[in-house]
Amino acid sequence: MSYPSIFNDVVGPVMRGPSSSHCAAALRIGRICHDLMGGVISSIEIDFDPNGSLATTHKDQGSDMGLFGGFLGWEAYDERLVESETHLAGAGIQVKINIKDLKYDHPNTYQITLKNPWETHQVIANSTGGGMIEVIEIDGVEVSLAGDQFVTVVYSSDPPKLNEYLRRSGIGEMIDVELVEDELLIFTSSSFLDAVLIDVLKEIPGVTQIKQINPVLPILAVKNLKVPFITCEEMLEYNKDKNLSLWQLAVRYESIRGNISEEEVLSKMDEIRVILKNAVETGLKGTKFEDRILGPQSVNFKSMMEDKKLIDGDVLNRIIMYVSAIMEVKSSMGVIVAAPTAGSCGAMPGAVLGVADSLGLSDEDTVKALMVAGLIGVFIAAHSTFAAEVGGCQAECGSGSTMAAAAIVSLAGGNLNQSISAASMALQSSLGMICDPIGNRVEAPCLNKNVMAASNALSCANMALASYDHLIPLDEVIETMYEVGKSIPNTLRCTNLGGLSITKTAKEIEAKLAQKHFYKSC
Repeated sequence: MSYPSIFNDVVGPVMRGPSSSHCAAALRIGRICHDLMGGVISSIEIDFDPNGSLATTHKDQGSDMGLFGGFLGWEAYDERLVESETHLAGAGIQVKINIKDLKYDHPNTYQITLKNPWETHQVIANSTGGGMIEVIEIDGVEVSLAGDQFVTVVYSSDPPKLNEYLRRSGIGEMIDVELVEDELLIFTSSSFLDAVLIDVLKEIPGVTQIKQINPVLPILAVKNLKVPFITCEEMLEYNKDKNLSLWQLAVRYESIRGNISEEEVLSKMDEIRVILKNAVETGLKGTKFEDRILGPQSVNFKSMMEDKKLIDGDVLNRIIMYVSAIMEVKSSMGVIVAAPTAGSCGAMPGAVLGVADSLGLSDEDTVKALMVAGLIGVFIAAHSTFAAEVGGCQAECGSGSTMAAAAIVSLAGGNLNQSISAASMALQSSLGMICDPIGNRVEAPCLNKNVMAASNALSCANMALASYDHLIPLDEVIETMYEVGKSIPNTLRCTNLGGLSITKTAKEIEAKLAQKHFYKSC
């Protein structure tokens, strides 16, 4: 069972780049590779499967940029990211990218071989959506690492002797040990092994190397992890004798899940609120970036809205403006929050901040609403997906709409059941949405879909407040979304192989962008 964290899986990462499942996730995978090599890399070979998403999108949607930044040990919000390829070359690291049949089921699989003069290592990892990852293999040995723990990798030519030593010394009982076959032993814990213990391990006959890998997620895994609930139905049962509001349940969940105080949970979400607010303000001032399709359209929208030249609808128009501003910051490589993904980073935040500002609500009210959105996202992350490569855009914009609808109800003073009803209706309205970026960029129709998702959230929130019957429980709608996603053809799941992506105009736009890149590189 997966127990997502609001700050790991749903409202985050804080990042730059067009796509969280491509750019931020790739960077996290790259950072793990960086640590495995001790920060010293001479050459890298990256393999993508022709039947996956990355073969056709790795350059234009930021996977290359993210990987290169990760190989250099950078954070996902580093301002140098857009020039990461140049910095990698400047570091003397050679990179080769191959398209080959890898025979992996996941569409976002990275097979990476790293070398320096004295060692070679291989990492195979998946981007699972919203910037989340799973390392599935290190040096030919199957593992399952999410990047939420300190990892010590011990290489031994005599694993039985190492295991016997760990058993006799009691070290294996002191820390989490994942016993793996062949020459690898994985230690995972909330901190690196003590330096003295590392020195002891080095002296064990057969131990050849010890590598330490830092976590790449903000909330670390907890030993013997438990959560109070993991479905909406379980949450309602848990709350029967407590009568907590939805935001309070969200805070409690994340506090238990991350082993942090409730005050720290709220403080972290307030930091997210500030970043989101800054993104709106930055976008409305106008953004500039050469390598994109759409310009700063929210600036003109703001002007026309203030001059009363748009059809009246203050809350909806403010939402459209905020969604657009955030999306434009993303497309200009500014700092945004993947909430739940970068491709859908405008929908939920734009809707929540737009409603909060329209109603004149406090920062505290906004933080509580963002917590509500985060908890709804937890249910989706645990039982479905945020990855458009897996489930189409219903997984991204549909999820963002679902989260926003519940949050808007809470801003309007609605109750827990009304928030759940709004979420159910919003996701029902999003089923089947495909992912077909124009020009292989996460800009259009992504912007339109983010605005539609936010508008849908507002409508469903008002319907729930008016006691519309959502009929199908939220848990069942989430399960349905996952099943529908699997039935969407591969060509319509962020591969640039179908839908609007292959229209005549889209291909002309793509060709112009490629030509611009060619002349720039010359």
